[in-house]
Amino acid sequence: MAVQAMREDGRESDNVEDRRDEGPTGGGSMIGGRHIGIGAVLVAIAASYFFGIDPRIVLGLTSGAPVSAPVQSERPAAPAAQPTDPLGHFASVVLANTEDTWTQVFRQQGRQYRVPKLVLFTGSTPTACGLGQAAAGPFYCPNDEKVYIDLAFYRLLRERFHAPGDFAQAYVIAHEVGHHVQNLLGTMEKVDALRARASRAQVNELSVRLELQADCYAGVWAHDSEQMHKFLETGDLESALQAAAAIGDDTLQKQAQGYAVPESFTHGTSAQRVRWFRSGFDSGKLQACNTFQALV
Repeated sequence: MAVQAMREDGRESDNVEDRRDEGPTGGGSMIGGRHIGIGAVLVAIAASYFFGIDPRIVLGLTSGAPVSAPVQSERPAAPAAQPTDPLGHFASVVLANTEDTWTQVFRQQGRQYRVPKLVLFTGSTPTACGLGQAAAGPFYCPNDEKVYIDLAFYRLLRERFHAPGDFAQAYVIAHEVGHHVQNLLGTMEKVDALRARASRAQVNELSVRLELQADCYAGVWAHDSEQMHKFLETGDLESALQAAAAIGDDTLQKQAQGYAVPESFTHGTSAQRVRWFRSGFDSGKLQACNTFQALV
């Protein structure tokens, strides 16, 4: 696809930390002040599925309380390094592409975009939200404004979820950057305040709307990037839509247990995820992404 040209010729971001040479840190996860063993992490992930905004949400620990201070791991992170391998370079180029898009979008809104960091890691790594685990899939931590990804997730995306292709991989990063946009716009703070006094069903509903909005923001990125760079080729958009559909709550629950439990959804159905990505892509406007007022 044309994102292949991004791999080869695109500008790399200066905001990537490559921690993969460090290997995994030891121990379980400390999230929201509680220690979560790796077995519990895996069970939680199997239940609520990838693409979280924050490890607390993935593990169902969100209560509106502030996240604990960064956890001291057994081995502190080394100074950030820039990736040199093709997949790391690709991730860096995609991040740079989101920087261009959101800087322009925010400027049009009379705002200033503050770029996030992208952390590449293997296994686990310390974050300002606790010890980040690869088992949680890609996630965004609002406390340090960083997106975290173990690039082995792309193999899972390709082999388990049958969503191959560069654009599907780019969508993963764009979705997490969408959560950063929510953070900058104050949406996440408002949702956290609502969660503090909400029932479990309401917390799940708020999570769904937050995730669908991030999907829509990923669509806005794709729209603007296509306008600026003309990088889409036949099949590219379909690969992103396939990725969005593959990680819908209903699809994943049916795969895991044979049936879906709508009240437990935290990310939205396959149809909803596709619909909101398309809404952002077709319009290219933030206003098209108000999932909190729309019937999702």
